[in-house]
Amino acid sequence: MLSAIPVDAVMRALSDPTRRAVFEQVARRGEVNVADLTRASGVTQGAVSQHLKSLKLAGLVAERPQGRNVFYRATPDGLAPLFDWLSYYDAFWRDRLASLHDLLKEIDP
Repeated sequence: MLSAIPVDAVMRALSDPTRRAVFEQVARRGEVNVADLTRASGVTQGAVSQHLKSLKLAGLVAERPQGRNVFYRATPDGLAPLFDWLSYYDAFWRDRLASLHDLLKEIDP
């Protein structure tokens, strides 16, 4: 699957522990505004907003304005570039490890 968002953008967005915690809160709650995320995160509202901007640019969250509030939700396909990248290496290592297992059985039955 080809994605418009490169895998390095998703990895970069999730590499920061605070940003990852913000993403986990958004994913867990379904839809949440910045004020609620700020109370749950222990960082400033400005910091939460910056983390949400990075997550949005990486395609991990979407926003929905409602009056003066903006609500964020995790996007279903946001992690797809990461899953695609990992699935390639999953197959790669499964084949290699299966070959190693067979070779070890031949060497020491």
